[in-house]
Amino acid sequence: MSSPIILSTLNPESTVGELVAAQPRLARIFEKLGIDYCCGGKQTLAAVCARRGLNLVTTLALLESTGAALAAGPAEVDPAAMGQVELADHIEAVHHAYLKAELPRLVEMAERVALKHGWRDGRLEEVRMAVRDLAEEMLSHMQKEELILFPLVRQIAAGGSSGGLAGPIAQMEAEHESAGSMTARLRLLTDGFTPGPDACNTHRALLAGLADFESDLHRHVHKENNILFPRALAGGRRS
Repeated sequence: MSSPIILSTLNPESTVGELVAAQPRLARIFEKLGIDYCCGGKQTLAAVCARRGLNLVTTLALLESTGAALAAGPAEVDPAAMGQVELADHIEAVHHAYLKAELPRLVEMAERVALKHGWRDGRLEEVRMAVRDLAEEMLSHMQKEELILFPLVRQIAAGGSSGGLAGPIAQMEAEHESAGSMTARLRLLTDGFTPGPDACNTHRALLAGLADFESDLHRHVHKENNILFPRALAGGRRS
């Protein structure tokens, strides 16, 4: 189990990605505050608070107190403590496996909801198309990682050169940005994944599934953008 967060270790000039890499439990707090720690993980905590109008001292205190409380709960995976190969294996076994099972289900539910209730809410057809496009993009993205990028990452861990890795990683990060934008659009179209009073059970399940997808995407992208990719570019050395 990770040790509790201590306020003096929370440097406002640390990036939010670095903070979550050091203490994965902080991801939950950043999500509640609406702070992007994955694609936006290179921004400092001070800069993010200033941009979002959050009081920096209050935010630091919240991170300390909530981080300490979460540390007393069940242990979570610490991706920064994993070796490069172990982390790539973990991402495939946990996040890729989840998406391969969940995305077809979300697409099917979005189609059913749009077909049955699209007459009542015109946004449902747009939700259907957005879920379909997001699923197609993520499945293609994972295939590229599993067939091209992750084998290169494993070769580097075995002593191979990291030359030529920057291009594929830049492409994956661009696709992460795209998936994040598409998910944000879905959040907007669904009023924050909140069902209305007349929503059927399938609609409610769809919204709950999209909320779970968003949470998993944040952790998935964080592990790659802020830990795996920088380490691979550095030749497999832990930072």
